[in-house]
Amino acid sequence: MDVRGARTLLTGATGGLGRAIATALADRGSTLVLSSRKPEELEELATELPGEGHEVLVSELGSEGAGEELAAKATESGRIDIFVANAGLPGTGRLEELDPEWITRVLHVNLEAPIHATRALLPAMLERGAGHFVFVSSLAGKTPSPRSSMYNASKFGLRGFALALRQDVRGSGVGASLVLPGFIRDAGMFADAEMDPPPGMGTGTPEQVGAAVLRAIEDDRAEIVVAPPQQRALTAVAHTFPRVAALAQRGQGEKIAEDLASRQSDKR
Repeated sequence: MDVRGARTLLTGATGGLGRAIATALADRGSTLVLSSRKPEELEELATELPGEGHEVLVSELGSEGAGEELAAKATESGRIDIFVANAGLPGTGRLEELDPEWITRVLHVNLEAPIHATRALLPAMLERGAGHFVFVSSLAGKTPSPRSSMYNASKFGLRGFALALRQDVRGSGVGASLVLPGFIRDAGMFADAEMDPPPGMGTGTPEQVGAAVLRAIEDDRAEIVVAPPQQRALTAVAHTFPRVAALAQRGQGEKIAEDLASRQSDKR
């Protein structure tokens, strides 16, 4: 799909990955509807992006019906050609330590809101015979890790939804893609927690994620992983042999996961 002239709804726009995605799309000529919970940062981002006509949409995706509401507001001033579901919450910690309301919120933001927004936007795209959905998941959507049961649940679910949706819209002119970042420097969970990613794993950049989103749309790619070779290899092994992965993550891996979860406890 040609991004030039397309109107794109982007959630999680004010985070590190969101800004990189917005910049990549605006550089290519897309007009953005930027969504997040932060009005001042949204306005600042809209003025910084190349091009004209970018809009802001303050939205809270952690409640029932948020996905439908997002789609309805975004289409009030025009059609949406591309939807990039990028907003996400960490959802880390042992399950028994998580408040039930927080579990519900994680599922709303990471999984349910993207699904319901997609359902609301899809009929118009099918009628036009054009459009594209991009779901920013994570390598956590392919392999589990300690203290991340809820995050893994939401990202595994998002990956399954996107790949099945892609099959359902095949031949309609509408596409669906996944972008799966690994450890990203200067953005994402480890950056937010002011922690270094696990040593020896390598990192990607927010700009690489933005480029991957653009490539997914233009080339109608099913799935793009943004990670160095060693992460890709380990993910493939863990995805195929989960018991081996669980054994490998004991000790140091669990310690890193505990530290990350403790630093993110204030987000619950």
